[in-house]
Amino acid sequence: NIICSIVFGDRFDYEDKKFLTLIDWIEENNKLQASVYTQLYNFFPTVMEYIPGPHKKLIQNFERVDKFTTDIVKEHQKTLDPTCPRDFIDAFLNKMEQEKGNDDSKFTIETLSRTTLDLFLAGTGTTSITLRFAILILHKYPEIVG
Repeated sequence: NIICSIVFGDRFDYEDKKFLTLIDWIEENNKLQASVYTQLYNFFPTVMEYIPGPHKKLIQNFERVDKFTTDIVKEHQKTLDPTCPRDFIDAFLNKMEQEKGNDDSKFTIETLSRTTLDLFLAGTGTTSITLRFAILILHKYPEIVG
């Protein structure tokens, strides 16, 4: 939720069905990334497009998370107040406006969508995995707690 506040400018209720579904997709993808099929897909994407397996579910989940972040970017475009940026997305949109005449600018909607998705996935994935390992270590070595 901290990552959501920074990137999206909003926190989600922990009971929010949409948010919980999003977290489920990310969790499922974390598990699917260890699959042999997914690893083969990374090396042979063209061939693996024709072979069924868990890598298909990983791609589907990734597309869903991507749509979630893209929808938030579109909503921010509609409600943007350039004088009062709410979050990373608004700041990026303001920079896009400043760079409007520059043909070499990297500040595009596509870059914004990808960066937003990267920040969200990296922030949620790394944080949750780090916390899990910390709890596991504390459980295994209770003497370091006290």
